[in-house]
Amino acid sequence: MLRVVSWNINGIRSPLQGLACQETSNCPTALQRILDKLDADIVCLQETKVTRDVLTEPLAIVEGYNSYFSFSRSRSGYSGVATFCKDSATPVAAEEGLSGVFATLNGDVGCYGNMDEFTQEELRLLDSEGRAILTQHKIRTLEGKEKTLTLINVYCPHVDPGKPERLTFKMRFYHLLQIRAEALLAAGSHVIILGDLNTAHRPIDHCDAGSLECFEEDPGRKWMDGLLSNPGPEAGSHIGLFMDSFRCFHPKQERAFTCWSVVSGARHLNYGSRLDYVLGDRSLVTDTFQTSFLLPEVMGSDHCPVGAVLNVSCVPAKQCPALCTRFLPEFAGTQLKILRFLVPLEQEPVRGQPVLQPGHQTQAQKQPGKARMRSTRIRKSQGGSKRSQKNLMSYFQPSSNLLQTSHVELPGLPLLGTLTASKAPEVLSAATVVEERNNVPEAKDEKEVRTSFWRSMLTGPSPMPLCGGHREPCVMRTVKKAGPNLGRHFYMCARPRGPPSDPSSRCNFFLWSRPS
Repeated sequence: MLRVVSWNINGIRSPLQGLACQETSNCPTALQRILDKLDADIVCLQETKVTRDVLTEPLAIVEGYNSYFSFSRSRSGYSGVATFCKDSATPVAAEEGLSGVFATLNGDVGCYGNMDEFTQEELRLLDSEGRAILTQHKIRTLEGKEKTLTLINVYCPHVDPGKPERLTFKMRFYHLLQIRAEALLAAGSHVIILGDLNTAHRPIDHCDAGSLECFEEDPGRKWMDGLLSNPGPEAGSHIGLFMDSFRCFHPKQERAFTCWSVVSGARHLNYGSRLDYVLGDRSLVTDTFQTSFLLPEVMGSDHCPVGAVLNVSCVPAKQCPALCTRFLPEFAGTQLKILRFLVPLEQEPVRGQPVLQPGHQTQAQKQPGKARMRSTRIRKSQGGSKRSQKNLMSYFQPSSNLLQTSHVELPGLPLLGTLTASKAPEVLSAATVVEERNNVPEAKDEKEVRTSFWRSMLTGPSPMPLCGGHREPCVMRTVKKAGPNLGRHFYMCARPRGPPSDPSSRCNFFLWSRPS
């Protein structure tokens, strides 16, 4: 059996509390635990949000796995995908991007199709955000036949309503993805497209599809209509080259969502959308897919993992492709990092020897310049000083010249102690008068007046208003959308977002906050 899992992890460096047992993912065991909990032969992660300069060894190299990363070249902490393969599922080839712009001709997948409609600048731009990684594997069917399987791990662009140019970028990326997938299929390889496609295909895949006519007019949904075959038996159904594996096994399952809003707490009531898919070519899904599943119980991201099980076995390659992270210069070969040399064992002899031993003194005599420095320090410690040299910080002391100048007294200036002593009786008498005045009852009334005044001024924030639907305290939010109300505060129901028919979900209470 071959088990593949895809997960938009929303930052591979963030603490994944659902699986990492409250360990940060930089911990050498955190990512290992995540991969082991997912229990898959191939794990595809999206939105890793790391660039190569911040990729650490615990994230890049995990025992028992070989990994392949694609980084964003345009922004730091943005996008990015990674594929982790068990050593028993080592790919025969791996490649970054869909266009071949970043291909190295050494262990690449190949088969790019006809991309003449794209300019080189556009291809480089589409692949510069680190949204795709390809791994090609050898698989063996139950009949003993060996075939080629190519996995395309993708994180498709999201369209911001305030940036209409991103819709064009998204549709061009979709088109490039389809060209590459169909070219691989035409070359004889089976193809799986898995990851975050950032589109809910059918109304059943969205919690609030709204008007069906408007919903289906979305360009992303039209593209998916052309890519996928309709699993239903309806006459005249479109026959695409790929199939949505989850809908093949669960065609009528409702509320099968994979992404929820964190701000509104919508996951609590399962009010989200299905944006993550495992798509396979028709023959692969019908012949080898055993099941397709969601893992909504896995926490740690605003998405949940999705996956599938294939009734095939993987034939591992003898050597990892050149794109494997273990071949990166910063991680390859023997350990050459200077951090390995800075260990406490190297400091213990220094701590245990406050002065140089005779053997060291003999060696220092061979180097006149260094001998003078060391001999000066030795005489300083042997001159009766109680503090011996025990740690490195003892070297960072004020210079003896500065200490000598600090004791110089300026002539003609009286000492501070003399000035203080001369005014001491006046200060004492003033303090006595103040103390006597405090004993007057009128001072107590004045103190009470001041206390009541400050209490009236520092009353703290006003209590939250109660929502109309549940009569519960609201929460305050801030308008972040550009416009005349940008920065204004308002109150809304504190309950998580859910279906309008669910009385336990958020009501439609809204109230502007009065300016202070």
